[in-house]
Amino acid sequence: MAFSLENILLIGSLLLFLSLIAGKTGYRFGVPVLVLFLGVGMLAGSDGILGIHFSNSKVAQFIGMISLSVILFSGGMDTKYEEIKPVARQGILLATVGVLLTALITGVLIYWITNTFFKPITFTFFESMLLASIMASTDSASVFSILRSRGLHLRFRLRPLLELESGSNDPMAYLLMIAFMQLIQTGEGNLGTIVGMFFYQLVIGALAGFLLGKLSVRVINRINLANNALYPVLLFTVSLLIFAFTDFIKGNGYLAVYIGGLVIGNSKFIHKRTSKSFFDGLAWLCQIIMFLTLGLLVNPSELLPVAGIGLIVAFLLILISRPLAVFVTLLPFRKMPDRTKHYISWVGLRGAVPIVFATYPLMADLPQAHTIFNIVFFVTIVSLLVQGTSVPLVARVLGLSKERKIDRELSAFDVEFSDDIKSVMAELTVTKEHLKGRSKLIDFPFPENTLVAMIKRQDYYFVPDGHSELLPNDVLLLLSDNQEALEKLLENPAIPPKDDSSPS
Repeated sequence: MAFSLENILLIGSLLLFLSLIAGKTGYRFGVPVLVLFLGVGMLAGSDGILGIHFSNSKVAQFIGMISLSVILFSGGMDTKYEEIKPVARQGILLATVGVLLTALITGVLIYWITNTFFKPITFTFFESMLLASIMASTDSASVFSILRSRGLHLRFRLRPLLELESGSNDPMAYLLMIAFMQLIQTGEGNLGTIVGMFFYQLVIGALAGFLLGKLSVRVINRINLANNALYPVLLFTVSLLIFAFTDFIKGNGYLAVYIGGLVIGNSKFIHKRTSKSFFDGLAWLCQIIMFLTLGLLVNPSELLPVAGIGLIVAFLLILISRPLAVFVTLLPFRKMPDRTKHYISWVGLRGAVPIVFATYPLMADLPQAHTIFNIVFFVTIVSLLVQGTSVPLVARVLGLSKERKIDRELSAFDVEFSDDIKSVMAELTVTKEHLKGRSKLIDFPFPENTLVAMIKRQDYYFVPDGHSELLPNDVLLLLSDNQEALEKLLENPAIPPKDDSSPS
């Protein structure tokens, strides 16, 4: 089926709807929603049910570029300075040295295997390194999506470390890819020029992201728009401007937009809560559209001929290249437990970024570009299915997951605190065990400096007083300055009787 003005809106909306339904269904079974978005795109493509013929790699690259900008900006906004500061050195090393080592190890192994054991598909050394470079970085969309959608809470500050790495490691992979593309096209390349280009892109990208982020906060706070609903739109414009301007001055736009989001998200600006909620939804929309588009771009029938080498490369990355690169890169951090390094290795997810990068050789019409693209796509699917589905399980096996008793995101109450407020909120569902020997709110021994702000009874909300009678399944909204005591309260399934000597 060809695109036309008459059917593009209908087809697009149906694909989005199917992706959302597939994502909801897949979440129940632990399947990463990103795989399902890809699957919907493939089913709708030229080999699928709808037979949509889409082969424009330039359009796919453009959609991927905009989507990744929004995803990285949103990820930066949701990251706190205090979370990444203790792991900044590890994250930067993984994003640079780690990516370089992953590419080198994988490239050498691909060249050796395809020229020694796997004769159906062979690559030159530069083609092997190009393929490895495209897949060397950890995909930010996959990492942000899987860690945050599962609500996974990790020990040893692993989550901010993984998000920092995935949000800042694209420049190294991008430059390696461009360098090996040049070597394939011309047969020569200047190492000094490549190294200089890398540092230029890195420095300019970081500076542009920081300065434009600071400038954006000042503009947002002073522009005084007539309609408050326009502030999220202004922030969306800012994210695209940061990426485009940095790219225009030859810096790395992906790094700039992540740092810009980090600066803005950690600053005070008006309508911050609304804007962050807007970007959370927009980031999900961009992920759906991007993975749908990339799914449409591939023909499933073309994946079968590369399935053998694709499986080999996927497991080389998962079991050899990534673990070796992580352990070597983190050698200076001797106090870091080995289990955390194993987990960092396992969360080296491939996703949209490698597929978007794989469109560059297609547009340059390089030899074996289609084979490289199909292998990258196949490896991405394997990575998401094998690693993506097991991220929570591996965390539990390694003893790295922790249960979070208190979360600012509540299910029964649509309430959110400003980041500047240090009090914590929590929900407590009243059970029959709680009500043994008591029936009124005043009879409950809540911790000191803890307030029951509201009660939800079925679909009815009310503000209680001490004499309010409680019923089973009532949900209490608790506010407290004593987080430790509140956590103990939530851990206790049956609150002990109130001591008469305790304060009311």
